[in-house]
This record gives sequence, C-alpha cells and structure tokens, in this order.
Amino acid sequence: MDATQIDQVRRFNRAVTERVGVLHDHYLGRDRPVGEARLLWEVGEQGQDVRWLRERLGLDSGYVSRLLRSLADDGLVTVQPQSRDRRVRTVRLTEAGRAERALVDRRSDELAGSLLEPLNAAQRDRLVTAMAEVNRLLTAATVVLHTVAPDHPDAQYCLQSYFGELRERFASGFDPVRSLLPDAGELQPPHGLLLVARLHGEPVGCAGLKLPPGAPAEIKRMWVAPQARGLGLGRRFVAELVARAARHGCDLLRLDTNEALTAAIGLYRSCGFEEVAAFNDEPYAHHWFEKRITGVPPG
Repeated sequence: MDATQIDQVRRFNRAVTERVGVLHDHYLGRDRPVGEARLLWEVGEQGQDVRWLRERLGLDSGYVSRLLRSLADDGLVTVQPQSRDRRVRTVRLTEAGRAERALVDRRSDELAGSLLEPLNAAQRDRLVTAMAEVNRLLTAATVVLHTVAPDHPDAQYCLQSYFGELRERFASGFDPVRSLLPDAGELQPPHGLLLVARLHGEPVGCAGLKLPPGAPAEIKRMWVAPQARGLGLGRRFVAELVARAARHGCDLLRLDTNEALTAAIGLYRSCGFEEVAAFNDEPYAHHWFEKRITGVPPG
C-alpha cells in the first residue's frame, strides 16, 4: 500500500472529523455523542431491527446495546422482541425520539450549510462533486464477498433477481429450464463456488465459478443489483474469480453471454477476455469469451 496515499487518507479523516464536530460529546449541540445521534437517524419513522442496525453501521452488538440502552433511558426509543421470534428485537422511536430526530435533522442541515457557506459557487460545486465521489468509493470499499452454498437465502435472492432481470431484458424472455444452468453441486467445492456480495449485510450481487476436472473453468450467473452498479463490483467479481481459478490450477477461463448484456460484454473485453467460437449450446448465448490465466494474480 502506498504510504503517501495512507497519509492523505488520514489527513482527510482528521479534517472531516474535526469540521463536522464528531470529536465532541455534545454532537450538534445536543446532550449526546454522534453515535447516539446517528442511531436515532437510522431507526427512522418505521423502526428497525437491532440486527439490521448493527449491520448497517458496522458496530458490534455490545456497543449497539449500550447506545440503545442510553437512548431508552432518555425515553427516546423502545426495544421490544418480535412476537413471532423473540430473538429478533425491534427498535422504535417514541414521540420524544421523533422530536429529537427532527431537531437533529434540522441541525444537520445547518451544519452542512456551514460547510458550504464560506465557499463561492464554483467551490461549492467542486466540494459536493468530490463528496459524491468519495461516498461512492467508500461504499464500494464497504462491499464484502463471501462464498456461500447455492441454496443459501442470499444466493437464492440474487439468482432469482438475476433471472427476473433477464426475463425483462432478453428479446425472447428467459426460462431457467431452457438454460444450461449449473447444478447446485457444480457451484460448491470441489466442483466450483458461488460468491455473494453484501453491502451493509444485504445481498447485492453474485457470481459463480465452475471448476470441472480436466476442463476450462467457467464463470456463471454473474449479477449486480441495480443499486450497487457503478461501484466496480462486476470488475471485482471477475478479478476474484480469475484469482480463484488460478489458485485451482486452471489456465483457461470461459464464459458465455447474451447480446442484450452490453455492459457485461464491455466489462469482459476490458478484463482481457477474447471472443471465441461457441463452446456450448446455451440457447440464450450470442457471445462466447475466453481468457488465458497463469499463476495467482497480484492483489
């Protein structure tokens, strides 16, 4: 990792934490630290499960429990188990909590305005544009990849969402029964694997890799949810699958795709895949690609 880049990130972090006031115990002039204020915001008008809050904010259960206990002691939230599953606890704002959240919301707007007010119009545009890019890149860095079984609920959600999108985008529609779908065992070790991408604990993409003995590896069922597009996740999936195939000893990686998936086709070409003659009878494929791989790619 580049030491200059590390230093720049640390200076950026110091500038932001100082300027937005998170170093103070009385965030936005209220009698609570930033952690409690942020938790109030995330609970929102409809309430949220404690587990979701932990995943969304990336906090351990003990710290979230302490924050919720403090908010409950102040009469701002209630925490109750669900009737159908008492292991699941739901947080809801009280009337006082909704009033406090509204006040924090107004003061947050004022703080944002104070960051922009000293700047001229051109500087404001530059700052807001830069902030949007930083937010996009930090979100991309938050996505994590996990290997899961094809019957895992997150895998099933991604695959069904993928099939639904194909039905809408393909001129002929899409019927999984007609497609050369891999059997569940083909996307599990030692015959393959299935990756699921999660953002704040929610599944936002999947990608499969077939590792048939004595044959080229093959990418299958790569999909990125609409809300996660633009984060570079497709390229990250490809890089990870190339690395996995290389570690497995494969020297050739294949895939097929439909002509309607123009963004995917562009991605594959930019990742070094070359178009070849058809190597299977996939009825929904119009393009077939291969990539030679050697060794484990650098991280």
